[in-house]
Amino acid sequence: MLCLMLALGASRLSAQEETYKFDIGGQIGMAGYLGDASASIFSHPGFSGGVSFRYLPDARWAVRTLLNVHSLSGDTSGMDDVLPENREYSFKSTAYDLGGRIEFNFFSYGIGETYKKLRRWSPYLTLGIGVTLATCEGESNLGFNIPMGAGLKYKLRERWNLGIEFTMTKVFSDHVDGALSDLQQIKSSFLKNTDWYSNISVSLTYEFGKRCATCHYVD
Repeated sequence: MLCLMLALGASRLSAQEETYKFDIGGQIGMAGYLGDASASIFSHPGFSGGVSFRYLPDARWAVRTLLNVHSLSGDTSGMDDVLPENREYSFKSTAYDLGGRIEFNFFSYGIGETYKKLRRWSPYLTLGIGVTLATCEGESNLGFNIPMGAGLKYKLRERWNLGIEFTMTKVFSDHVDGALSDLQQIKSSFLKNTDWYSNISVSLTYEFGKRCATCHYVD
């Protein structure tokens, strides 16, 4: 009887100690455009959604690949900056965003492995690089992008994760908003004219690829 109890206790401990190398899931949220035809990322909110895949080398770092689709729009009416002859411009575009990011968790994130002082939740920072394909009124434009943001992860169960994230993405193209360009007659630069978009999203991911709990040296 004692042996059976010890065996059950060991199996439960082993289950609690399991960690995984990958996760996969999806995210939905709100997108916002910031550029020549919008003064705020909240002026013309749109839908965003996508899928992601993470590699989890340890409890503090993650490498993530994402494919997102953003619905963006803008309108110059009511803005202080105006086009020549007080003309107005509005647009609707779809931005396809593919890229990779590095995430840094402020706390060691996970369940189990109590000796590592894992926490069930952690804030994190993310930075990456990618490409954006924007389509507007039948025209398509491609540009590199740099996403930067912060978020919060919470482990619902051993293999299920809930997350909320805010990112700002700078696009090295001035045509996310279609043909509108150089509204203030200033040459495009990192801070001027090139377009940005934001994304506030909620994600749900599932972990897989069991990590080796104990590594044995074989001569």
